[in-house]
Amino acid sequence: MTEFSSKERYTMIRVLVIDDSATMRILLKKLIDKNEHMECVGVAPNPVAAQELLRETRPDVITLDIEMPKMNGLDFLDRIMRLMPVAVIMISTLTEAGSESALRALELGAIDFIAKPKLDFAEGVQAYAEEIYRKIETAGRAKVKKLTRDVPPVRMDAEPPAKPLLAEAGKDGRVVAVGASTGGTEAVKELLLSLPADCPPLLIAQHMPEPFMRSLAKRLDLLCAMRVKMAEDGETLRRGCVYIAPGHSNLTIDATAAGYVCRIVRNAGEAQSDSSVDELFRSVAAAAGARGVGIVLTGSGSDGAAGARAMMAAGAFNIAQDAETSVVYSMPDAAIAACGINEVLPLEKIAGKLMELDGA
Repeated sequence: MTEFSSKERYTMIRVLVIDDSATMRILLKKLIDKNEHMECVGVAPNPVAAQELLRETRPDVITLDIEMPKMNGLDFLDRIMRLMPVAVIMISTLTEAGSESALRALELGAIDFIAKPKLDFAEGVQAYAEEIYRKIETAGRAKVKKLTRDVPPVRMDAEPPAKPLLAEAGKDGRVVAVGASTGGTEAVKELLLSLPADCPPLLIAQHMPEPFMRSLAKRLDLLCAMRVKMAEDGETLRRGCVYIAPGHSNLTIDATAAGYVCRIVRNAGEAQSDSSVDELFRSVAAAAGARGVGIVLTGSGSDGAAGARAMMAAGAFNIAQDAETSVVYSMPDAAIAACGINEVLPLEKIAGKLMELDGA
């Protein structure tokens, strides 16, 4: 086995690859070993074969395929998060079924997911490698929690409960903009589950590909008291509604004589295809001014920091999730460093503060 200095041992991220595709195992091992800060400590074709490797290698991060023989990735994830919690990145297909499985994995404690590459992706190998490196680096410093309770799966074939269509949000009401990245789907869910059906309109920019965003909106609509939907260009904001930014586009708002409308601007051609938190926040600053509320949740990177500062300059009230409850604290920390945050709160107290502001 290769010997490392104590410093190298400390900084090297040890990765275990579990995938039933020999092609994916070879690709991931090759890419991981190319990175000077990472080491692939083992590969396994299924979770059963991986169990001994997991005990022997004690990896910092696992990449885990969802669909595998002998034991699927979700069952294995549930088991290891109860017995030996570790940062897990799921490998998922960009399909509706793959999206729902990936979101279920995040419920069970996975840190993030990576879409499986297309068969003809040879020209995009470098971009794929950069995504893998970024997500492994983030997972390597993420806060991993032990799964201590059963997490019932959401019945995605169920009909959402009937919800009243509330009045359009006037310009004298609050407009809430939420930004999140790594760990954000569960943070957003917890926030929304704590809010009443008549809360101010919420606009959410979450760093995820488009197919996953559709599944996220459907899942949240089944669980929450508010209406949760994908935002559409030109629709008027209403109380009791949550508007999710499409993964391929930026969500912004414009002010009208009566209230506010959504604007969807496709961001094709940009290096970063995720919906921009900064763009959402800047638009709320311009349209709503002091009636805006910005919320920066768990996430990697600094998206949202500049936008939060713009909102604060316009008189808005901004909240950051605290380090203790964040899976990754980079986004909230960057917004605080940019002097764009009024108050730092644990996740479970953000909804209460939001409703307090709504009454002010």
